[in-house]
Order: sequence, then C-alpha cells, then structure tokens
Amino acid sequence: MSGTVSLEQELLDKLKEAVVFFDEKQMEDAIKQWLKNGYDPAVAIFNGLLPGMEGVGKLYEDQVYFIPEMLLCSEVLYRGLEILWAMVDKKKVVSKGTVVIGVVNGDIHDIGKNIVKIMLDISGFHIYDLGRDVPFEKFIRTAEMVKPDIVCLSAMMTTTMFEMRKIIRMFNERNPGIRILVGGAPVSEKFARQWGASGYGEDVNHALQMAVSLMNQIKAG
Repeated sequence: MSGTVSLEQELLDKLKEAVVFFDEKQMEDAIKQWLKNGYDPAVAIFNGLLPGMEGVGKLYEDQVYFIPEMLLCSEVLYRGLEILWAMVDKKKVVSKGTVVIGVVNGDIHDIGKNIVKIMLDISGFHIYDLGRDVPFEKFIRTAEMVKPDIVCLSAMMTTTMFEMRKIIRMFNERNPGIRILVGGAPVSEKFARQWGASGYGEDVNHALQMAVSLMNQIKAG
C-alpha cells in the first residue's frame, strides 16, 4: 500500500526517538531488530542516531532541553554508536584525510564537537580529538606534530567563539596550507569569512560535506 512506512524507516524513526527521549531500551530493541533484518549499521548511524541528536540540538536551542537532558540524550546516542560502530565494515571506509578537532579555550560544551567527530570518523577521516576547553597553543602544537589536512574548531558560546579568530590567525601565519573548519551555535558563515576560516559547518551534516569538499580541494592541489 502506498503510504505504508517500511520496516527500515520505522526502525530509523525509533532510533531517532530513542535518542530524543533518552530511551536506552528502545534504542537497544531497535538496533537488535535492525541487525536481525540485515540492514546496514552505517545507515542506522547516519539516518537514525545522528538525526536524533540533531533534533536534541534544536530542542536545546529552543530552550526546551537544557544541559541535563542533553547529557542523557548523549549517553543513549553513545550506547547506540558503541553497538553499531562495532558492526560497520571498516574495509568499506576509505581514508579521506587527517583532522584535528577540539572545542576552543574557555568552552566546555562538547556534544556538537563529539557528533561531528563521529561523522568524520565513520566517513574515513583519521581524527585527533583534543577535547574541550583547549588552549590555542595545544591546537598549534598538535598540528605541528601530526600535520593534519583540516583543523576543526568548535564553540557553543558567544564569549568563547572569538577565540577562533586568534587560532585561525596563528595557523594562517605558521601553517597556511592547513584548512580551518569552524562551527557551533553562535558562529556564522559571516564570522568564518571575516576570520579567514576555510569553511563553516552550519550543522553536523554540513560540517561533514565541508570537510569532504576541503579534502577534494587539497587533493586537487
């Protein structure tokens, strides 16, 4: 019948809901059914878990959810990722490049950064995660050691996002070949351009697209 939701879509919806309503039992039940039916675990991650967390992010922006709810949702997300990522065929994941990622100095909000990291990891990037509240010297020092293709900077507060400007300036002076990708709730494409960033990720999916685009630019010379 037209309009009937497929089992695959039904399970994806359940995965999204499990993240949004931090329901670990629903998450595990949906994953069991997903794997039992032979569906691709990567699809469950990209089209189920991560869109669910994006929905959580919107609830946070609208002040429906606050930090405690965000943490509960992220725990369910990570549990689902732990199960599904172990089932992903790593042989199908082609290496795309090296990324250093972190939340700028003074900012401890790392949920968005963690989701972007997961997306990049699953998509074949080699990740060096510096965590949260990262001093700009650590970004510079790590980049000098590992020679990344892209540095990803995240900030969730207007009081910390201007730290990005200092980091970008330092990179452009010392390592002009490194691409800098910025993102976070208060950041905009206008700010990214003004600061000299190579790209701006409006949301998780857009950040991944930008990272792939930057890698294509690097490979094209």
